[in-house]
Formats: sequence, structure tokens, C-alpha cells
Amino acid sequence: MSQGQAQTQPHLAQRIAYACGNFGQSAFYNALSTYFVIYVTEALFANVDKGKAAGLIALITGLVVVIRIAEIFIDPLLGNLVDNTTTKFGRFRPWQFLGGLVSALLLVMVFTGLFGLVNVNQTWFIVLFVITFIVLDVFYSLRDISYWGMIPAISEDSHERSVYTALGTFTGSIGYNGLTVVVVPIVTAFTYMFTGRHEQGQAGWTAFAVIVALLGILTAWTVAFGTKENESALRSKAQKAGGPLQAFKAIAQNDQLLWVALSYLCYAIANVATTGVLFYLFKFVLGLPNSYSIAGVVPVVVGLIMSPLYPIVNRRVPRRYLFLGGMALVVVSYLVFLLSASTKSLPLVVAALVLYYVPQTFIQMTVILGLTDSIEYGQLKNGRRNEAVTLSVRPMLDKIAGAVSNGLVGFIAVSAGMTGHATAADMTAGNIATFKTFAFYIPMALIVLGFLVYFFTVKISEKMHAEIVKQLEVKLARENGASSEESASVRGAGAVQVADGVQTPDAAAQAARVVAEASEVTGIADAA
Repeated sequence: MSQGQAQTQPHLAQRIAYACGNFGQSAFYNALSTYFVIYVTEALFANVDKGKAAGLIALITGLVVVIRIAEIFIDPLLGNLVDNTTTKFGRFRPWQFLGGLVSALLLVMVFTGLFGLVNVNQTWFIVLFVITFIVLDVFYSLRDISYWGMIPAISEDSHERSVYTALGTFTGSIGYNGLTVVVVPIVTAFTYMFTGRHEQGQAGWTAFAVIVALLGILTAWTVAFGTKENESALRSKAQKAGGPLQAFKAIAQNDQLLWVALSYLCYAIANVATTGVLFYLFKFVLGLPNSYSIAGVVPVVVGLIMSPLYPIVNRRVPRRYLFLGGMALVVVSYLVFLLSASTKSLPLVVAALVLYYVPQTFIQMTVILGLTDSIEYGQLKNGRRNEAVTLSVRPMLDKIAGAVSNGLVGFIAVSAGMTGHATAADMTAGNIATFKTFAFYIPMALIVLGFLVYFFTVKISEKMHAEIVKQLEVKLARENGASSEESASVRGAGAVQVADGVQTPDAAAQAARVVAEASEVTGIADAA
């Protein structure tokens, strides 16, 4: 075996192992953020008096929203915990192992009504549910933060990071949307197997949770045992991550991180607000619940096509235009969704789904890479390298979006009568109008807002990031007592990394200007 082959095979194996992780992780997130609330509205309180059940549904969905919003402030602390983890297995892999295991076990518990306690004592069920759900969300967050936090630990090269991001997004799309394809068949089949009834009952939801949990453990452990963190100069010479307060300070002082986060938050809330109620679109608007699998097939097929294209397209088209163009296409898809809901046309729904999911990969990957690149930006500005803390922002925002999704699904289900054994024939014009407002009109407005935020405030490009990395290498070499010859050597090596092969005569000056230009967006005076 040649030396090149020996290097390529471990590299390929690590990429495959990393890609596997988000397959189960995204399926897990979909089960928790979307189908748990559907389970609550359809099966959890099936044996409770109908009048009392409506109140319990509202209580549970409300508690989920409160818990997930409250935990927003915990995620940076979890990121700080990961950043300060020191083991012989690295900083991130131990949390893949533990986070994947604990969150999977607790997922099964909540999908069983805490093993039937809901039918025995509703008061104790509520108390124990709150505790269980909080712990579940914490360990899922540790898995999610450590997963995406590994990218800058694997490579500091912007293009190589885009490869890992593309792989994670590719498998994540399959896991998230693949679950949409199989959820109804799995739940229905296992319900029939155990009860003899063709419906989505408790037995089916329990089996569904067990399958998702096993998948979650397997894929998390694949990452834990199949990847390796690299100790680059930027990581080994960076200051310690600091204490818990430093986690919030690192986020607050990184203006580019905050602007990327705000634009993504607009998209994430719009996304879950729409995808969270697609099941109701098929069941209560179109009257075609058995066709709901289409809502999973379309994004899986689109993801298979679009995810591998991202690194290729991004070589020619800057991320900025991929994000903004994608957001514009999402707005078009909403207009088609509105028309399809008014005409109750399945072909129009399919067309809207295609338009909606085509840009999704490009939008999500651009944001992830934007957050990743802001790590070096923050390190240059503030002197600290906060990897997991910085990337904890994305799951934190997903948690906010997930809370909105949980609350929205429960609200629509109760206020529009979309619970229990209701059908499309029971829906009034007012019910449909309520659905369209929360599923399409409000999300479309959020997409427009996210477009404007990104357009006017996000400044870091691929070329700017390469210049920042180059300046960091020079700065760290000087701080560690490097000779002038060593500094010149580092400067020359860094110049090769500039996007499009452009040599920069004064890396220090240009990188300083990059930070200054981006900081001017928020009026922050930067002394880096």
C-alpha cells in the first residue's frame, strides 16, 4: 500500500464516521421536536376523559415550550463544559458517547408516558415529566454541541470544514426527513401488531421511540470511536476557554456570530413552524393523511442531490449568495403553499415542497460554516478560542425554534379542533385560515427578516476568514517568542491559504481591517 493510500483511507474512514453521526442525531431531533407533540395530541391522553385531555395537552405543550426556552441559557454553559473537557479521548468524543446514550434512554421514557404513569396519576406524571424532559434536553444538547464543535477541531481550513459540514448536513437531511417518511407506517404497523387496530396508538409510538433511540446510540458511538481531534497551532496555543461567565462574554463580544445567529433564528423558527404542521396540512386540509410520506420523500430526494453539490458550488459561488438566494426561493415556496391550501391541490403541495427544500441544505450549511468561521474571528478579537461555546449557539437557536414548533403544533391542534378523531370534513373556513396564518404567513415574514439581517450585517467571507487565520498564526507565533524568521515562515505559509490563491502582501494589516470592518456594523471599537 502506498503512503498516499495509507493517508487517504483513515481520512475517508473519519469522514464516514462523522457523517453517520448526524443521521441518527437529526432523526432524534425530529422525533423530539415534531412527533413528540403529535404523540401528545393523539395518543398520550387517549385513555383520559376528552375534556380533561384537552387541558393536559395544553399543559404539556406549554411546559415543553417553557423548558426549552429556559434551557437557552444553559447551552452556552454546556458549550463551556465541553470546551474545558480534557481527556485522553479528546474534548468532544466523550460527550458523543454519554450524550447519545442518556438522551436515547430518556426519549423512550417520554414516549411511553413514563411507562404508563400518565394513566395512573396525572399529577406525578407532570412532575416527573418535567424532570425527565429537562435532563433529556441537556444530554441531547451535549451531543449536538460536541458534534458540530468537532469541525474546527478536525481542520482549520475553510474548504475542508465545508466538506465535513456537507457530510453532516447530507446525512442529517436523510435522517430528519427519512423519519417523516417512515413515522406513520411504523406507528401504524406496530399499533396493529399489538392491538389489532389500524391507528396511531400508544404501542406504535413506543416502538417508534425505541427504534429512534437505538439509531441515536449507534450513530453517536460511531462518531465517538471513529473520529480524531487534531491539535493545530491555533488550538494548542489558544488560551483556556475560561469559566461559565466567559462563555456568555465570548458570545456577546462576537458581533459576526450574533448577526449570523439572528438570521438563522429567523429561518429556524420559520422552518419548524412549517414542517411541524405539515402532517396537519395533509390530514386536516387536504384530507389525505396517508399521503403524508410525500413530505418526507421530497426532502430526502432533494437532499441527496443538493448536499453533495454544496462544496462544488461553493468553490464558484460565495456562501453569501447561496444563503440569500436560498431565502428568496423559500419565500416563493410559501406563496405556492398558500395557493395549494386554498385549492386543496396535492400537486401544488408537492411543487411547494420541492421549492421549499431545494435551498434548505445551502442555507443551513452556510450558517453552520459562518458560525464555525466566527471562532477564529472571535479568537483574533478577544484572544480566546471558544469552539464548543461558539457552536453551542446553533443548537441553542434550534431549541428556541423547537419550542416554537412544540407550542405551535399544540396550539393549532387545540384551537382548530385538530385532535383525536377529527377529520378534514370537520374543518371550517376559520380553522383553515388559522392554519395558513401560522404555517405560512408568519414564517414567510420571518424569512424576509432573516434575509435582510444577513444582507446588511454579515461580513465574513471565505477570503476574509483565510486572512484572519493567517493573522492569527502570525500573532500566536510572535506571542510564543518565535524569531522573526519563524514569523516570516508562518506568514508565507498562511498566505497560500488565501481564497482563490491570492497572495496578500500584508496579512496583518488586511486581517485587522477585516475585523474592524465587521465590528463597525455594531459600532464596536476593535483593537485587535
